[in-house]
Amino acid sequence: MLRLSVVSLVILVAIYMRPIAAKGPIRLLYHNDLDLTTVSEHRSVIILAKQSHSLAASACTTLGEQLLDVNQTVFSQEITPVLRSETFQGTFVSRQKFWVASNGKSCRAVDEDGRESSVSCSTQLPALCSQSAGDGATPTPQNLINVTSQDLTFTGFRDIRSFRFLGIPYANKPERFTYASSFTESKSITATKFGSPCVQTGNPSSSEDCLFLNVFTPLLPQGSAPKSSLKPVMFWIHGGAFTSGEASDSLFDGGGLVSRGDVVVVTINYRLSTIGFLALADGKTNGNFGLADQILALDWVHEHITAFGGDPDRVTIFGQSAGAASVRALMASPKAIGKFAGAIPMSNLDGSNFASTYSNYFTIPQEVALAVNPILKETGCDTASDQLSCLRAFDPHQLVALPDQAKFLVVDGTFLTSTQLPLNGSGPIANVHTLMGFMRDDGAAFIGTPANGNVSQALAAAGLPQNVTGSTLFPVPTDSDPISNAFNVTSRVTTNVEFRCLDQATAFSAVKHNLLKSVWFYEFNRSYQTPGFSPNFPRCEAPIDDAHPFGDTNKEYYKCHSGELFYVFGTIPSTTDRPYRDDQDLPFMQQSVDIWTSFARTFNPNPDPAFLIAKGFPETASQFKAMSKWEPVTTSNINGKPLRQLQSPSFMIDFKERAQCEFLGFPLTFYG
Repeated sequence: MLRLSVVSLVILVAIYMRPIAAKGPIRLLYHNDLDLTTVSEHRSVIILAKQSHSLAASACTTLGEQLLDVNQTVFSQEITPVLRSETFQGTFVSRQKFWVASNGKSCRAVDEDGRESSVSCSTQLPALCSQSAGDGATPTPQNLINVTSQDLTFTGFRDIRSFRFLGIPYANKPERFTYASSFTESKSITATKFGSPCVQTGNPSSSEDCLFLNVFTPLLPQGSAPKSSLKPVMFWIHGGAFTSGEASDSLFDGGGLVSRGDVVVVTINYRLSTIGFLALADGKTNGNFGLADQILALDWVHEHITAFGGDPDRVTIFGQSAGAASVRALMASPKAIGKFAGAIPMSNLDGSNFASTYSNYFTIPQEVALAVNPILKETGCDTASDQLSCLRAFDPHQLVALPDQAKFLVVDGTFLTSTQLPLNGSGPIANVHTLMGFMRDDGAAFIGTPANGNVSQALAAAGLPQNVTGSTLFPVPTDSDPISNAFNVTSRVTTNVEFRCLDQATAFSAVKHNLLKSVWFYEFNRSYQTPGFSPNFPRCEAPIDDAHPFGDTNKEYYKCHSGELFYVFGTIPSTTDRPYRDDQDLPFMQQSVDIWTSFARTFNPNPDPAFLIAKGFPETASQFKAMSKWEPVTTSNINGKPLRQLQSPSFMIDFKERAQCEFLGFPLTFYG
């Protein structure tokens, strides 16, 4: 009897289980209603390229699966919608037949309506394979998959929603305070777990070796692919005040957008805080390292995303808070212009107080005076003969924990050449389709609870103009709680001067000067606060009572900063304390995902009802049909109703608080 050593056996198993790239395109399709409470009841399917029955069966086996055993109930409920959506998009012709498991007597095929028939086994047909990886699947030898791009091989895996390639290094580990270079350290990249977050306070595992990105996709071409088959790309830039955050946050999982919206999602890390943005008065350390990282990640997308089924000519960059500020900066950056076709800045900060630093870029001397000189003193590097070397030698986690941080975008002459996005037509700006907006009460997250009911004192404590109290434009509510009344006024003013006024002015000037291909504007009027960021608790939460243990969304509550993220990514419920609160959370989340992905596909946030019906979502299609159409901002409606109020149902309204914004010094014409 032949006996194998343990080492030989391990080698043979490793060879047998090695992830093998299938021949021709491979699709993973999941009929995603976004209801995370019922995921375990659903199935997804793998579709392989045309081939004979025997080769199809072998290809399924190579993937650790088998030709689909047709169960008519599952097929009609789960598989038919995804096949019809592919037919709708032109991937397959109507009545296309697909190989499925044989009944033992003949080779069997099925069409999109579930009609089975016997077909000659040599016929070239696409194949339906089972897809056994479930919700939250982890990498196993059975669900690994290889992708080759140029001379690189990436090993990822799949779950029920998509192919997942996690922790892809897009840059070599950079020396601190230098610009990163494209990754060259290995030709074989294992992309089965998230890479380290960039150095930040509160996360001791964060690292300077952090320039990773993640790709979620429904399609792997496995070779050359016709342009028409490639999917639009949504390129996510996380927020966190330029000091925290990471692409691996489960809130930003791309599987929901991918499987429901038929897009490719890329999420990225970039350097943060002083490590990401320090500039010195030495003529060579010019800052914007984190912004340069984002552009390098965009370059990676243009180099490699075709191998992951994405279209490099249909990239939409989107981000929230500091991520929105990043989107805005990329729209102004000569190094980024031309590398994306759409932009979605969500809750961009601009105007008074700390908000001004996100959209108004310091000169290097200004950053040095404001932040760098204090940092040099706090590190003891102010007396060093070589201040740069001293800062490089300083412990990274201690560096980002100092009282002062260099976290500001600066005019460095290369990545940023103007002090703000030139909305008057005086400088370069990315002429792209733009979807933008904010939360109704975005500013409520950035003020404290007033000490008492004195509105003037509350405004002063928040750094806001106290003359508001003498204006009838800002009436004080007359509820029984004077502290809540003072908070209400302060929140309203903060939202105006830090979000609403200049975001609306941005849209106004962009349209007036014809700078963008299209502009679509929204205000979110429904929110679900993230567990890790619920300031001034419980003001940003829907009121809880006996009949509504998770919150009554029909009652008024503050729609705060970050309250849209669960909806946009389709990730409710993601934790036990964020379940569905009512019968509107799921439909509104479905609508939000459909809006954002429609914009990525078509640069129009109005989802095509025919697309939704073909995808098997007739109820959502009916909901959109029942609403008024979302209109873009144009010169003809700028004084009419250019703003989309996103709620259930959504509708068009005029720009809000125009008189208040003018009183506060931020009129629609602020940018000229």
